[in-house]
Amino acid sequence: MTRALLRAAPPRVLSLAATLLLIGLAIAPSALAQADKDAPAATDEFSRQLDEFKKTITDLSQKIDEGAKSIDGMTEVDKARKEIVEMRAAVGTLLANVADNGTVAQLGTKALTRTREKLRSLEQESRFKPEERQFLIERWRELNQATERATEELGEARKQLVEILRTLQSNEDFIDELVELRESKKALEIIRQLTTNIRGASDKLKTLIGGIKPPGA
Repeated sequence: MTRALLRAAPPRVLSLAATLLLIGLAIAPSALAQADKDAPAATDEFSRQLDEFKKTITDLSQKIDEGAKSIDGMTEVDKARKEIVEMRAAVGTLLANVADNGTVAQLGTKALTRTREKLRSLEQESRFKPEERQFLIERWRELNQATERATEELGEARKQLVEILRTLQSNEDFIDELVELRESKKALEIIRQLTTNIRGASDKLKTLIGGIKPPGA
Protein backbone atom coordinates (compact mmCIF):
# COMPACT_ATOMS: atom_id res chain seq x y z
CA MET A 1 0.00 0.00 0.00
CA THR A 2 2.87 2.34 0.82
CA ARG A 3 4.44 1.68 -2.54
CA ALA A 4 1.06 2.38 -4.19
CA LEU A 5 0.80 5.71 -2.38
CA LEU A 6 4.30 6.67 -3.40
CA ARG A 7 3.54 5.78 -7.04
CA ALA A 8 0.35 7.84 -6.84
CA ALA A 9 2.01 10.84 -5.19
CA PRO A 10 2.93 13.81 -7.35
CA PRO A 11 6.62 14.23 -8.21
CA ARG A 12 6.83 17.40 -6.00
CA VAL A 13 5.70 15.46 -2.92
CA LEU A 14 8.17 12.69 -3.62
CA SER A 15 10.97 15.21 -3.89
CA LEU A 16 10.04 16.82 -0.52
CA ALA A 17 9.88 13.43 1.21
CA ALA A 18 13.29 12.49 -0.13
CA THR A 19 14.74 15.76 1.12
CA LEU A 20 13.32 15.30 4.63
CA LEU A 21 14.65 11.75 4.70
CA LEU A 22 18.14 12.93 3.81
CA ILE A 23 18.02 15.69 6.47
CA GLY A 24 16.88 13.16 9.07
CA LEU A 25 19.72 10.82 8.19
CA ALA A 26 22.18 13.74 8.49
CA ILE A 27 20.84 14.96 11.84
CA ALA A 28 20.58 11.59 13.57
CA PRO A 29 24.33 10.81 13.66
CA SER A 30 25.08 14.35 14.81
CA ALA A 31 22.63 14.10 17.73
CA LEU A 32 23.97 10.73 18.71
CA ALA A 33 27.53 12.02 18.57
CA GLN A 34 26.62 14.97 20.80
CA ALA A 35 24.97 12.62 23.30
CA ASP A 36 28.12 10.49 23.28
CA LYS A 37 30.18 13.61 24.01
CA ASP A 38 27.87 14.77 26.82
CA ALA A 39 27.95 11.44 28.63
CA PRO A 40 31.69 11.40 29.54
CA ALA A 41 31.61 15.10 30.45
CA ALA A 42 28.69 14.55 32.82
CA THR A 43 30.40 11.49 34.31
CA ASP A 44 33.63 13.44 34.88
CA GLU A 45 31.74 16.29 36.56
CA PHE A 46 29.89 13.86 38.80
CA SER A 47 33.17 12.17 39.78
CA ARG A 48 34.71 15.54 40.59
CA GLN A 49 31.73 16.53 42.76
CA LEU A 50 31.78 13.13 44.47
CA ASP A 51 35.48 13.44 45.34
CA GLU A 52 34.93 16.96 46.60
CA PHE A 53 32.02 15.82 48.77
CA LYS A 54 34.07 12.95 50.22
CA LYS A 55 36.78 15.42 51.23
CA THR A 56 34.15 17.76 52.67
CA ILE A 57 32.56 15.15 54.90
CA THR A 58 35.99 13.94 56.07
CA ASP A 59 37.00 17.49 57.01
CA LEU A 60 33.60 18.10 58.60
CA SER A 61 33.88 14.97 60.76
CA GLN A 62 37.28 16.11 61.96
CA LYS A 63 35.98 19.60 62.77
CA ILE A 64 33.05 18.13 64.68
CA ASP A 65 35.41 15.97 66.76
CA GLU A 66 37.68 18.93 67.45
CA GLY A 67 34.73 21.13 68.34
CA ALA A 68 33.33 18.52 70.71
CA LYS A 69 36.67 18.16 72.47
CA SER A 70 37.08 21.92 72.74
CA ILE A 71 33.62 22.43 74.18
CA ASP A 72 34.11 19.55 76.61
CA GLY A 73 37.29 21.24 77.81
CA MET A 74 35.59 24.59 78.15
CA THR A 75 32.66 23.24 80.10
CA GLU A 76 34.76 21.32 82.60
CA VAL A 77 34.57 23.33 85.78
CA ASP A 78 37.75 21.82 87.21
CA LYS A 79 39.86 23.15 84.35
CA ALA A 80 38.36 26.61 84.65
CA ARG A 81 38.96 26.57 88.38
CA LYS A 82 42.56 25.49 87.86
CA GLU A 83 43.16 28.50 85.64
CA ILE A 84 41.67 30.78 88.28
CA VAL A 85 43.79 29.22 91.03
CA GLU A 86 46.91 29.70 88.91
CA MET A 87 45.99 33.33 88.36
CA ARG A 88 45.46 33.86 92.08
CA ALA A 89 48.87 32.34 92.81
CA ALA A 90 50.51 34.62 90.24
CA VAL A 91 48.77 37.67 91.71
CA GLY A 92 49.86 36.67 95.21
CA THR A 93 53.49 36.27 94.15
CA LEU A 94 53.51 39.60 92.38
CA LEU A 95 51.85 41.32 95.31
CA ALA A 96 54.51 39.94 97.66
CA ASN A 97 57.23 41.34 95.39
CA VAL A 98 55.76 44.85 95.21
CA ALA A 99 54.59 45.10 98.82
CA ASP A 100 56.13 47.71 101.16
CA ASN A 101 58.91 45.38 102.28
CA GLY A 102 59.02 43.33 99.10
CA THR A 103 61.76 42.82 96.54
CA VAL A 104 60.97 45.95 94.53
CA ALA A 105 61.04 48.25 97.56
CA GLN A 106 64.33 46.75 98.68
CA LEU A 107 65.89 47.42 95.29
CA GLY A 108 65.48 51.17 95.69
CA THR A 109 66.70 51.08 99.28
CA LYS A 110 69.81 49.14 98.34
CA ALA A 111 70.64 51.51 95.48
CA LEU A 112 70.29 54.58 97.73
CA THR A 113 72.34 52.99 100.47
CA ARG A 114 75.12 52.35 97.97
CA THR A 115 75.33 55.96 96.70
CA ARG A 116 75.11 57.49 100.18
CA GLU A 117 77.83 55.25 101.58
CA LYS A 118 80.04 56.15 98.64
CA LEU A 119 79.55 59.86 99.30
CA ARG A 120 80.48 59.48 102.94
CA SER A 121 83.61 57.53 102.08
CA LEU A 122 84.70 60.10 99.48
CA GLU A 123 84.38 62.96 101.96
CA GLN A 124 86.97 61.21 104.08
CA GLU A 125 89.12 59.99 101.18
CA SER A 126 92.72 61.20 101.08
CA ARG A 127 94.05 59.31 98.10
CA PHE A 128 92.93 61.91 95.59
CA LYS A 129 93.85 65.47 94.97
CA PRO A 130 91.32 67.98 96.33
CA GLU A 131 90.02 68.82 92.86
CA GLU A 132 89.75 65.12 91.94
CA ARG A 133 87.91 64.30 95.13
CA GLN A 134 85.57 67.23 94.61
CA PHE A 135 84.82 66.08 91.07
CA LEU A 136 84.00 62.57 92.24
CA ILE A 137 81.82 63.85 95.09
CA GLU A 138 79.79 66.02 92.71
CA ARG A 139 79.26 63.12 90.32
CA TRP A 140 78.15 60.82 93.14
CA ARG A 141 75.82 63.51 94.49
CA GLU A 142 74.23 63.81 91.07
CA LEU A 143 73.89 60.05 90.92
CA ASN A 144 72.42 59.97 94.42
CA GLN A 145 69.83 62.60 93.55
CA ALA A 146 68.88 60.76 90.36
CA THR A 147 68.63 57.51 92.32
CA GLU A 148 66.36 59.20 94.89
CA ARG A 149 64.02 60.41 92.13
CA ALA A 150 64.01 57.01 90.44
CA THR A 151 63.32 55.32 93.77
CA GLU A 152 60.39 57.65 94.44
CA GLU A 153 58.93 56.95 91.01
CA LEU A 154 59.42 53.23 91.55
CA GLY A 155 57.66 53.50 94.89
CA GLU A 156 54.70 55.31 93.33
CA ALA A 157 54.40 52.73 90.57
CA ARG A 158 54.71 49.92 93.11
CA LYS A 159 51.99 51.35 95.35
CA GLN A 160 49.66 51.79 92.40
CA LEU A 161 50.15 48.20 91.37
CA VAL A 162 49.58 47.04 94.94
CA GLU A 163 46.21 48.82 95.01
CA ILE A 164 45.20 47.25 91.70
CA LEU A 165 46.24 43.78 92.79
CA ARG A 166 44.33 44.10 96.05
CA THR A 167 41.29 45.25 94.14
CA LEU A 168 41.70 42.21 91.94
CA GLN A 169 41.86 39.95 94.98
CA SER A 170 38.74 41.52 96.47
CA ASN A 171 36.80 40.76 93.27
CA GLU A 172 37.88 37.16 92.79
CA ASP A 173 34.34 35.77 92.73
CA PHE A 174 33.32 38.17 90.01
CA ILE A 175 36.47 37.37 88.04
CA ASP A 176 35.62 33.67 88.34
CA GLU A 177 32.33 34.33 86.58
CA LEU A 178 34.04 36.39 83.89
CA VAL A 179 36.43 33.53 83.17
CA GLU A 180 33.54 31.10 82.77
CA LEU A 181 31.70 33.60 80.60
CA ARG A 182 34.74 33.92 78.35
CA GLU A 183 34.93 30.14 77.91
CA SER A 184 31.23 29.94 77.09
CA LYS A 185 31.65 32.61 74.42
CA LYS A 186 34.38 30.50 72.85
CA ALA A 187 31.99 27.55 72.78
CA LEU A 188 29.40 29.73 71.03
CA GLU A 189 31.88 30.62 68.30
CA ILE A 190 32.69 26.93 67.78
CA ILE A 191 28.99 26.11 67.41
CA ARG A 192 28.49 28.89 64.89
CA GLN A 193 31.46 27.74 62.84
CA LEU A 194 30.23 24.16 62.84
CA THR A 195 26.84 25.39 61.64
CA THR A 196 28.50 27.10 58.70
CA ASN A 197 30.53 23.99 57.87
CA ILE A 198 27.48 21.70 58.02
CA ARG A 199 25.47 23.99 55.78
CA GLY A 200 28.33 24.05 53.30
CA ALA A 201 28.40 20.24 53.25
CA SER A 202 24.63 20.17 52.71
CA ASP A 203 24.93 22.49 49.71
CA LYS A 204 27.59 20.28 48.13
CA LEU A 205 25.45 17.20 48.73
CA LYS A 206 22.49 18.89 47.04
CA THR A 207 24.68 19.65 44.03
CA LEU A 208 25.89 16.06 43.96
CA ILE A 209 22.34 14.68 44.10
CA GLY A 210 21.26 17.09 41.40
CA GLY A 211 23.93 15.61 39.12
CA ILE A 212 22.56 12.07 39.41
CA LYS A 213 20.57 12.05 36.18
CA PRO A 214 21.18 10.94 32.59
CA PRO A 215 22.74 13.50 30.25
CA GLY A 216 20.12 15.67 28.58
CA ALA A 217 17.44 14.65 31.09
